[in-house]
Amino acid sequence: MKITIRKRLVGNIPLLEVVGEEQVYEPLPLIIYYHGWQTAKELVLTQGRKLAAKGFRVLLPDAANHGERKVTVSEIPSLTFWNSIQTNLFEFGYLVDYFENLGLTMGKIGVGGVSMGGITTCMLLTAHPEIDVAACIMGSPTPVAYRDRIKLHATAAGYYLPTDYEQLTAWLAAYDLSLHPDTLAKRPLLFWHGTQDEKIPYQQVADFVRDQGQKPNITFLSEEERHLVKVPTMETISDFFAAQFGELEEERL
Repeated sequence: MKITIRKRLVGNIPLLEVVGEEQVYEPLPLIIYYHGWQTAKELVLTQGRKLAAKGFRVLLPDAANHGERKVTVSEIPSLTFWNSIQTNLFEFGYLVDYFENLGLTMGKIGVGGVSMGGITTCMLLTAHPEIDVAACIMGSPTPVAYRDRIKLHATAAGYYLPTDYEQLTAWLAAYDLSLHPDTLAKRPLLFWHGTQDEKIPYQQVADFVRDQGQKPNITFLSEEERHLVKVPTMETISDFFAAQFGELEEERL
């Protein structure tokens, strides 16, 4: 299948729309796939291509403060990071609504992302039951615990943090999947994480999966890798979305 990549501006959100050339104007399952911290939408384009080849319409947005929206990162640890994620949460529904109004979604929605995008994915699951399938790659379903880890390391390194840091980031608790696991319900969720990940702890995901009691809708894959996604993993992610959306289609028939 020949894939077309269209550079679009939806509102003020720069994104790449990746879709089969002959399917540009067809209603398709929509997948929004988020990039990681201090990268850009182009860095997940290979993943977008592989998903589009499975028959999905894929949106790769630039997060706030990244890519075409890049700004100088605040010297206050995690300020720009959490602001970027919160903006992803604000803009998710807007993007879905835009493509639904164009008649291009079929009412089927998938979400995924790497690193910061994986954290975004898990947080979206707590508030958006319309998401059908999700994949968290090198992310974390425990943003409160990850925030506390940032504080620990920033304090040890002598960086300035506001004394009311927990209050300023208190909104994270409402979107913490580990604190609201019931919001996942029976929706398929893939985790992939390297056991040697030096940026986002593997153990946060492993503990979450363990605490859920090995639910059949949760798939947890790991490899002896650092904070890096290789092509075979991208193919696994694409196969996961294709298989899960295929099962959902069969259930609805």
